[in-house]
Amino acid sequence: MSAEVSALPQRFAPQAQPAGSAIARNAAPSQDYIIKLAETQNVLQQAAATYRRTDTITGASVATVTQASSLGAEDVVISHLINSLKLDIPVFVLETGALHTETLALLERFQSSSRAPVTVYKPVNESVVQFVAREGADAMYKSITLRKACCGIRKMEPLARALAGKGAWITGLRREQSGARADVPLVDTSEQRTKLNPLANWTWGDVWHYIRENAVDYNPLHDQFFPSIGCEPCTRAIALGEDFRAGRWWWEDESAKECGLHVKQDKTAA
Repeated sequence: MSAEVSALPQRFAPQAQPAGSAIARNAAPSQDYIIKLAETQNVLQQAAATYRRTDTITGASVATVTQASSLGAEDVVISHLINSLKLDIPVFVLETGALHTETLALLERFQSSSRAPVTVYKPVNESVVQFVAREGADAMYKSITLRKACCGIRKMEPLARALAGKGAWITGLRREQSGARADVPLVDTSEQRTKLNPLANWTWGDVWHYIRENAVDYNPLHDQFFPSIGCEPCTRAIALGEDFRAGRWWWEDESAKECGLHVKQDKTAA
């Protein structure tokens, strides 16, 4: 597919699929789920104990690790584990200004119920206004370059602020999510800042089994066949047989489907 898009891409409803909630469709744990759960708990506990610094003014021990949450199924599982284990790991959410209504409602509920502090980072408003005025509200559909520029303003710049001063961050990446993520390690030290992926070994069935067993609040868009949820203009439901991330930037070639948050940079480049 060409990098340039001549017309606005069309979304479509998923083909006939089993009715019911995402839990009913997906909650089928793997045989070694208990081992994976223990592994994940250990990664989080080690992170909370390892990534700390002493505040030079108060002398208090401060966490230098944080969870990046998109409020997707994987991330709500990690947040629930952080809260249930009573770990000193703060959480942040990138509120891009283009999220679904359902995602914003979940964010509000999460902020009010989370034991761990939840910080919301938004893009610089003037940058968004100028970009939209210059390129149009549908700029992301016009070319990959413009779509990535939009991601840069709405995600990458706020992410840099969220991670400033942090030694490590926690993501919901899983190897099963896509071919590009097939080699995701539990602990990735290949970049300037350590990235922890405590669900790297989990299946989609494991994720939903945990959500069911622990009554975890989740985004209702998952019930509508949105396995991966991003900004509203750039996310659609998937059809029967489509790849897990087919609904993200669906008008682009598979090789382009990252916003930059999880594109590797070596330590020198970073």
